[in-house]
Amino acid sequence: MSLNGLSGAPRRALIVIDVQNEYVSGDLPIEYPPVQDALRHIGQAMDAARAAGVPIVVVQQDAPADSPLFAHGSPGWQLHEVVAARPRDHLILKRLPSAYTGTDLQDWLAARGIDTLAVAGFMTHNCNASTIVHALHQGLGVEFLADASGSVPYENAAGRASAEEIHRIFSVVFQARFAAVQATADWIAALQGGPAMAGDNIHASNRRARRSQGA
Repeated sequence: MSLNGLSGAPRRALIVIDVQNEYVSGDLPIEYPPVQDALRHIGQAMDAARAAGVPIVVVQQDAPADSPLFAHGSPGWQLHEVVAARPRDHLILKRLPSAYTGTDLQDWLAARGIDTLAVAGFMTHNCNASTIVHALHQGLGVEFLADASGSVPYENAAGRASAEEIHRIFSVVFQARFAAVQATADWIAALQGGPAMAGDNIHASNRRARRSQGA
């Protein structure tokens, strides 16, 4: 059974979000998982998707020319070579976090009968999270390749969180309701005929936490 509850194998697309130089050599470096590890897994996922006939959507954050990050045409705006050097089926430029907002993604996926969206790229807690929630609300099953993604640390008026904390907590939350969280190797195994990873649910996730806390 596919992730969205329909019988049969999932009709997947892989969406690779914002794998741009800004996150590698620019002013917003991914810290966790280590960016070179994430890039390696992104490349592996794209290669496996191509071999399995899974369409690949590449997304590129696009900001005005005077923006401090992702300024159109700047080195940081450019797709990283791991993605730029590989074939893709569709390219989307976006201005907001969700790859759906202001783009043709929904229509493009629907025209191809896609029922499951596999998400990789950057950042776990921002554009990935927005796209994952949006995809769920559009009725798709969602898979999140946790080791082909990544986060940065934050500090602001609400407090401070490390990149590892942000990535881990978002992954736990995704698994509880929004996506099947998995390693790239497991996702590739599923493409090659192995079992698809399953998501969890809020009730079961909460009960486990309460039991482990002795509640």
